[in-house]
Amino acid sequence: MDNGASSYRRFLDGDDNGIVEIIRDYKDGLLLYLNSFTNNLSLAEDCVQETFIRLVTKKPRFREESAFKTWLYTIGRNIAIDALKKHRNDVSLDEVAELTDMHNLEQDYLKEEQKILIHRAIHRLKPEYQRAIYLSYFEGFHHEEIAKIMHKTKKQIGNLLFNARKSLKIELEKEGVSHEDLSTNGK
Repeated sequence: MDNGASSYRRFLDGDDNGIVEIIRDYKDGLLLYLNSFTNNLSLAEDCVQETFIRLVTKKPRFREESAFKTWLYTIGRNIAIDALKKHRNDVSLDEVAELTDMHNLEQDYLKEEQKILIHRAIHRLKPEYQRAIYLSYFEGFHHEEIAKIMHKTKKQIGNLLFNARKSLKIELEKEGVSHEDLSTNGK
């Protein structure tokens, strides 16, 4: 698999199974990334849907300047930014309370107990740190790809990840998890 590029080309050539494969392969990761960006699961779901609708209706050109996944996540991020601008003043207390329910979704996605602790600690980080860590460690993007998605330079991403890891270590220590625990208990 070449990160969805061949599926997208097939879709553009008239094979609807190509878009089905793209949605199947990328919807969950894109949802988690956009939720870390919006801090609103419902809004993130809408943005994921809008991302795939944009692929189907507008059929933007994939220039292969980056990995397909990087390109797709960038489209999703731009849609989320637009949605946040529209919804900035419409956040209700119910939506804020709904964020605490995200813990259940995270537990389903991150099965191992240690990963859950790490994920909770990540959520206490600054949003920019959360996004960088998520893209790097959970999605496996390289610094260049993260830089494109987050509209930063590679050096800024290196610094951002360095500071994010340092902050994450402090948060994990608050949970009682040490670096040695992470090394010896990894499952």
